[in-house]
Amino acid sequence: MEVLSALNLGDFPQTFSKLGMFPVFDLAYYIVSILYLKYEPGSVEVSRRSPVASWLCAMLYCFGSYILADIMLGSSPVDYFQHNSHILLASAVWYLIFYCPLNLFYKCVAFLPVKLVLVALKEVVRTRKIAAGVHHAHHAYHHGFFIMVIVGYVKGSGVALISNFEQLLRGVWRPETNEILNMSFPTKASLYGAILFTMQEAHWLPVSKSTLILAFTIFMATSKVVMTARHSHGSPFALIESWVCHLLFGSPLGGSEEDHHHAPAAAPSSPLKSKEELSEGSRKRKVKKAE
Repeated sequence: MEVLSALNLGDFPQTFSKLGMFPVFDLAYYIVSILYLKYEPGSVEVSRRSPVASWLCAMLYCFGSYILADIMLGSSPVDYFQHNSHILLASAVWYLIFYCPLNLFYKCVAFLPVKLVLVALKEVVRTRKIAAGVHHAHHAYHHGFFIMVIVGYVKGSGVALISNFEQLLRGVWRPETNEILNMSFPTKASLYGAILFTMQEAHWLPVSKSTLILAFTIFMATSKVVMTARHSHGSPFALIESWVCHLLFGSPLGGSEEDHHHAPAAAPSSPLKSKEELSEGSRKRKVKKAE
């Protein structure tokens, strides 16, 4: 205890929960989000043919969660666009990733060691958004626990829940990629995180919000870094979900989802490959052809 007090680690969760996200963490969030946009088939062609459509898609990737949450809570969907510094920063990232000469910026941020750091920083922002969404809904609907979960879930899931609308901006229609039907790990984790933060907000969970933020951030950052490093599309929840679904809903054991996640990378149209977990191999081949 003396060592902890000397290092002041006892206050670390509180200090971490008050850490500002702008500009470092938000910058990482924008870079990774727009990086995943560039992995989308046809996104480079759209950026050449219609920069406005490409920019709108990039803004949805960065701010889609705010837009959807504002609509659900009765606010203006363009409310977040009053934050000029965030819009300009995200726009600068979009321009550098798609239009930087020789693809230099894209190659730097897509370099695996750099990308792992950025992915970890992005999960810090995701956790903070989930907590903020639950807290915001708690003020608007003090006893609306389901609303708190839904808003926190939407804030954490980002553009995934409106991916089909984003695809329409790029002239693509792929209803089989609906995130509700085929939930990726970040989307599932956002749902479970929203439930945990709602329980904490309702004082059903005997931990402080700062401790929960720190613990959930560590879990998300570690999971995403490991999955990104291994190029894995699996989920740490797969085994538990398989048993729970089998017991409650009669789903077959063994997890057909897991089999799909380990399918060959040559099938990029698999509905289980979400926005944030697309195969990078096919994307790199297309980039080389474009160059």
